[in-house]
Amino acid sequence: MSTVPVIAIDGPSGSGKGTIARAVAAQLGWHLLDSGALYRVLAIAAEEAEVGDGEPARLKSLARHLRVEFRDDGKGGERILLDGRDVSLKVRAETTGEQASLLAVIPEARAGLKDLQRSFRRAPGLVADGRDMGTVIFPDAVLKLFLTAGTRERAKRRYNQLKEKGLTANLDGLFRDISSRDERDQNRAVSPLKPAADAVMLDTTGLAIGRVVERVMELAGERLGAKPGN
Repeated sequence: MSTVPVIAIDGPSGSGKGTIARAVAAQLGWHLLDSGALYRVLAIAAEEAEVGDGEPARLKSLARHLRVEFRDDGKGGERILLDGRDVSLKVRAETTGEQASLLAVIPEARAGLKDLQRSFRRAPGLVADGRDMGTVIFPDAVLKLFLTAGTRERAKRRYNQLKEKGLTANLDGLFRDISSRDERDQNRAVSPLKPAADAVMLDTTGLAIGRVVERVMELAGERLGAKPGN
């Protein structure tokens, strides 16, 4: 395995892992991998290429050759480029997320994205967020975290995120979608959503983002054997 350290942050949709991962990566000065966004980008690419979920071989090839870039948007978020085009808004749409969740249960799609995800591991380090970062993609991560939160709170967080971006949202619909996605992610045959055996569990229900980030930085310091960033 590579000597470049990785912090893996896994958890269900709306648990705060993306926000926490971005903040931790920024404080450490490390690279960031938003693995969930890769599946959403794959969903967009599949739609554009007219590749259906019943075509696993084509999906695997499409996934292996995705040209994706993550850039800072200057507002604490990220811009996502597919073949040089900004697809950030479409990536965050609920319809894209639902399609990405359907593709995520297809073994060939997951296999096609595996090398791409691991290519983000570059010095000085990587903070990777997703659903199988600590169990499958980076099993040797120096720190593995599994974030959780109540389903209703996760739906409310997602609702607020969408409204802030000017997108339409329905709280009850988001609650149903997240519940359905949880069940699908937890019960899929390949890389199901579950904490790694050595993961630190963090329940973010009712916690401010800053407090969670502080705790993650404390754990990172302990695992890295030095004050993070030094």
